[in-house]
Amino acid sequence: MKYTPINASLFKKNRKKYTKKLISNSVSVFNSNDIYPVSADSTLPFQQHRDIYYLSGLDQEESILLLFPDAKKPEYREIAFVKETSELIAVWEGKKLTKAEVTTLSGIETVYWLDEFPRILALLMAEAETIYFNTNEHARANTETQTREDRFIAWCKKKYPAHKVAKSNPILHQLRAVKEPEEIEIIQQACAITEIGFRKILGMIKPGIWEYEIEAELIYEFTKNRADGFAYTPIVASGNNANVLHYIENNKQCKAGDVILMDVAAAYANYSSDLTRVVPVSGKFSKRQKEVYKALLNVKKECTNLLMPGLEWEEYNIEIGKIMTSALLDLRLLDRTDVKNAPKETPAYRKYFMHGTSHFLGLDTHDYGMQTEPMQANMVLTVEPGIYIPEEGMGFRLEDNVVIQKEGAPLNLMGNIPIEADEIEALMN
Repeated sequence: MKYTPINASLFKKNRKKYTKKLISNSVSVFNSNDIYPVSADSTLPFQQHRDIYYLSGLDQEESILLLFPDAKKPEYREIAFVKETSELIAVWEGKKLTKAEVTTLSGIETVYWLDEFPRILALLMAEAETIYFNTNEHARANTETQTREDRFIAWCKKKYPAHKVAKSNPILHQLRAVKEPEEIEIIQQACAITEIGFRKILGMIKPGIWEYEIEAELIYEFTKNRADGFAYTPIVASGNNANVLHYIENNKQCKAGDVILMDVAAAYANYSSDLTRVVPVSGKFSKRQKEVYKALLNVKKECTNLLMPGLEWEEYNIEIGKIMTSALLDLRLLDRTDVKNAPKETPAYRKYFMHGTSHFLGLDTHDYGMQTEPMQANMVLTVEPGIYIPEEGMGFRLEDNVVIQKEGAPLNLMGNIPIEADEIEALMN
């Protein structure tokens, strides 16, 4: 890992919150992710499962966290299992975490080597009545890959068929959605690294540059500043490419007169930031481009000011629809007849703004959280309205990351990143 290790006090706090939600006499198990193969002996870079990281700070493959708050022996109430270093591993990969290092990182005093897990689990399952499995129930989850967690669940159900089963994921959706101050500081660090990259590329964008050159400069700056890398697959979309919402080819040359939509941000210590900006290739917006840009920025500001504790997501989305409709009428992209005749299920503004405005942000770019529950203080959300006009060959989206406050306007973690059209033009020139 490139980042400075996080103080174990955060993970102790997270475990305490989590175990308070468990039913009595229950065991909860969390597995690290696999290292996924590509072909031959190639693998993808390791990414830790965010749940085990949230509860332990362990960022190493083949790790297991076991929590049993009602265990008769206090030393069995929190246990970490990690892979032991062999001479072969030490030579080819470098040493794995020692037991003492695990305790320092996680605050967990009881640490075993991974091969001891079946024996220790058997001892504790004899005491426990229920086991919590960690399934992926995110609303956007869509994968056919069998995970290490999946294999453990299948094995455990077969080995211990008489135990009751419960789910850890609903608990984590509640807990991870509301951030601790330390988490907000980490996300702020990711935003600060993103700012460094964005300011750097403003000075190099000009007609003839290739989208992938911008991407390359960004990953250089992110890595130089100890980021994990991109928080998600970067989007660098010039001209009409911006009207493909998940355009990731980044292989076109940027032409004079076009604008570039860049949805690209850094991750730090496994926490994501999420930025989108639009800049003119030639260093100056055309009159029409600036008109659309300023209208969208006003929409974004109005949407941000809506965010406060107690706000229902459905109410938020209804208000956004009204704000966007007004903006599109002013831009002459819609008229009153369009608005009046559009069906309720697909309001007229959806022709030019077809995605959501906000999502939870944290350990995942689309982080845990329930949009069926009211917003709370210390939730970190994106605000990212867009206006897409294929017939005019341009697409706009502006995005910042904000923290809902107990009182007053949300805190913008990207408040130092240039967003006003005049400021962007000045910096580019």
